[in-house]
Amino acid sequence: MGLLTINCGMFVRYYGIKELSPRNSIISTKFSARAFASRKPMKKSRREGRPSKSFTLQTKETLPEDINGLADMHPSNDGNTNNGKSVDSTPPDIISIPSRSNVLQACTITSGLIAALGLIIRQVCFSTHLSHVGSMEGLPILDCSTEVSFGFELWHLELITGLVLIISSCRYILLKTWRYFAESSDTANKQILSSLQPYDYLVVAFLPGMSEELLFRGALLPVLGFDWKSVIVVSTLFGVLHLGNGRKYSFAVWATFVGIVYGYATIMSSSVIVPMASHALNNLVGGLLWRYTSKSLE
Repeated sequence: MGLLTINCGMFVRYYGIKELSPRNSIISTKFSARAFASRKPMKKSRREGRPSKSFTLQTKETLPEDINGLADMHPSNDGNTNNGKSVDSTPPDIISIPSRSNVLQACTITSGLIAALGLIIRQVCFSTHLSHVGSMEGLPILDCSTEVSFGFELWHLELITGLVLIISSCRYILLKTWRYFAESSDTANKQILSSLQPYDYLVVAFLPGMSEELLFRGALLPVLGFDWKSVIVVSTLFGVLHLGNGRKYSFAVWATFVGIVYGYATIMSSSVIVPMASHALNNLVGGLLWRYTSKSLE
């Protein structure tokens, strides 16, 4: 009821239609009675062959004036002028920014599904049936649980630190030198990070980083033989899937390069923990760097 009332009020104000007062209602009633009473003399004059007197309804505002008034309220777009000056009517690009709860919910659900898919591929498909069949048929299908384990050694810390420094430095250089990559990254960050608090960055950095590496480097990489060819194929797929939501081909090229680095790090360490930690930390560094250096939040 309230919404309907407000909309009707807006409709009345927009088109300049005045509300009927009691006085106007009485006048309209009298006019209707007179018009009805005049029908009988008009019929009688027709029967007698006499011309009837026509009457016209005169209002305070005539129809042409009303039309002109509506035309003034809705000026023509031809020329797009404003006081003799041309105005660009092209609307700017509008970026849809979801709420904080929607971002965190989508991140949690998507990361959970990706991680579940990676675990299914590792534990069900390859560790039991496909790895056994592949070994009998001579196919290059490896056991994910042994080739890419969840093991961790101390020297992995040095590898993770080096990956974070290299990838973060390359990203910073590209942001300063490649305009298309900077615009694509800024658009994606606005959509995801604008509504978040600083501590929320831990969620959107670690959950996607860990789940994506579990699927791509922990499960899909051993499918193609655990060599440089599989690294290229999986990294290309990883880059293509990063298109959309404001991310253009420049971001896909960057994601492909990062996937290659993570793939070789996985082969070197034989551990999925290394790409998981590197990916999550790089996400966190990139997000915090954007938050405290970007002018979008000012």
